[in-house]
Amino acid sequence: MLLEFIRWTIDPDIISIGPLTFRWYGLLWAIGFIVGYYIILKIYDRDQIPEEQAEKVFLYMLIGTVIGARLGHCFFYGFSYYTAHPIEILKIWEGGLSSHGGACGILIAMWLYSKKVVHKSFIWAMDRIVMPVAICGACIRLGNLMNHEIYGHATDVPWAFEFITNIRFWQAGAEPVFSAPSHPTQIYESLYCIFTFVLTMFLYWRTNARKFEGLLFGIFLELVFVTRFLLEFIKNDQETFEENMVINMGQLLSIPLIIWGIYLLYKSISQMKKSGEYLKLTKE
Repeated sequence: MLLEFIRWTIDPDIISIGPLTFRWYGLLWAIGFIVGYYIILKIYDRDQIPEEQAEKVFLYMLIGTVIGARLGHCFFYGFSYYTAHPIEILKIWEGGLSSHGGACGILIAMWLYSKKVVHKSFIWAMDRIVMPVAICGACIRLGNLMNHEIYGHATDVPWAFEFITNIRFWQAGAEPVFSAPSHPTQIYESLYCIFTFVLTMFLYWRTNARKFEGLLFGIFLELVFVTRFLLEFIKNDQETFEENMVINMGQLLSIPLIIWGIYLLYKSISQMKKSGEYLKLTKE
């Protein structure tokens, strides 16, 4: 007999040692970046790029992701509050990160990296970081699951989750208050990130896709942000100002990236036609 729903009672905190608390969210972020760094080393080794440039791309991405994700949350989802209380922007430990802000931070960081370090085109650099970004995105969404946050609408599907809505009070000893059985959209988003990771890894390592500049980046943009756009229809709004919007902030921010992805794919296909060479498996 299938369960009617899954009651999710995982504690977001792993362990506390004195004033320090180690959380699943932070651990999963770290795992994502460590795995991503290992992948970047392998990719740059294959492309015969010096290892120190791979180390620098990791640093650029880390800084760009964290700063972009924090500023994105503050300005996309809490502009009026954070402009009135700018010192609060620095309190990243209190939560509040935006995936679209992180994407913007990565784009700026990689543009700087391509100009100052690797001396190759910006799109060349983006084609090679989509795999680390995808697996890191999957880890971050699992972190959201551990935090009982960013879940979907109430539903009667057999895999629905009941999330604790009073986490801090529950951790202090209060009885848990559960949400209605809801779509675990954190898992859905983690799955499409994993699919994007597997597909782009296959295309980079087993085909000639890397020869067509923008192809891997374009595929990444379409898989991640089209799926994100569609999933927003079953996700709860993050902020109250979104309640009366036809499409929410996450969808609005996804549209330019979807259009960019279409443009990159069009250019890649045009490049294939012009060269007379198409996507194929390689023996490497």
